[in-house]
Amino acid sequence: QVQLVESGGGLVQPGGSLRLSCAASGFTLKHFAIGWFRQAPGKEREGVSCISSNDDSTQYADSVKGRFTISRDNAKNTVYLQMNNLKPEDTAIYYCATNTYCSVNYGDFSFGSWGQGTQVTVSS
Repeated sequence: QVQLVESGGGLVQPGGSLRLSCAASGFTLKHFAIGWFRQAPGKEREGVSCISSNDDSTQYADSVKGRFTISRDNAKNTVYLQMNNLKPEDTAIYYCATNTYCSVNYGDFSFGSWGQGTQVTVSS
């Protein structure tokens, strides 16, 4: 079965850093664009970042641009999201998902695979 598993979340102080991982099983991750999304309590799910399957081009939401970096390690079948200078408003459950093209619109990933999410909490 196709599965994605997110990990690396936790509690961090404002200004701190976390590195999230999206590990794939049952398929080869390098053939897919991968998006990162997040959902805070009581709020809609929003796109954070994505990385393309063909040229590794990337996209970022304006709210995280310059602070977050997405990358992939094909040998480990894993995509990462490095998050620096974290803010309390970054607190959310973070999900990764597959698509045939890069997008930060979660609706474009409706027919892709989704992980179960990892909790990120930014608080002093």
